[in-house]
Amino acid sequence: MAVIVVGGHTRNIGKTSVVAGLIAALPQRQWTAIKITQFGHGVCSANGEPCDCGTADHTVAVSEERERASGTDTARYLAAGASRSFWVRTRQGQLAEAMPRVRKLIADADNIIIESNSVLRFLQPTLSLSVLDPSVNDFKPSALRYLDRVDAVLMPDHFPAATWEGVSPKLLAGKPQFTFVAPEYCPAQLVSFVAARLRASETALPCATAEEALCDFS
Repeated sequence: MAVIVVGGHTRNIGKTSVVAGLIAALPQRQWTAIKITQFGHGVCSANGEPCDCGTADHTVAVSEERERASGTDTARYLAAGASRSFWVRTRQGQLAEAMPRVRKLIADADNIIIESNSVLRFLQPTLSLSVLDPSVNDFKPSALRYLDRVDAVLMPDHFPAATWEGVSPKLLAGKPQFTFVAPEYCPAQLVSFVAARLRASETALPCATAEEALCDFS
């Protein structure tokens, strides 16, 4: 089994496009795709709508996408060729509450690709990627917290020097870097890198199981 995590330092920089691109480029993997969203105060995890509820049953929700053309990010996963696609929603800072259900999805899948930063607290994936856009100043704390654990980064072509206030260049030093030109977010070089890493992991760990990826780093 392969577990890939794709994160990024902010919203709307191509993370979903990278996930969809990898699904389409490696269809033999029969991916189960998961998007994890953590909502802030005043937004209900059940549906992403404004909410004043304080009940425990609104802290976590998991839904399976079944329509390829609904226009959602999870629909884009299906359209790219994912076998199954899920949206996991939690309150900000409460992803631990959703992890039992995420673990079950992983255990039931052939291969998993997850769009998230914070899930790296709970998983040791086969491969972790981060999408970075130096033209956007915002840098999520969750992306910074786990930046040292990502295996490679993906940036727009012709990007300026990657500098953000409070982000040490040492966190990126030595990591493989790939570039894309929108709307093509998944270049052939990245696909080759990912495929090679997955093959190498399977050769090194022929008896790997889903449970071995489910390490708690808290």
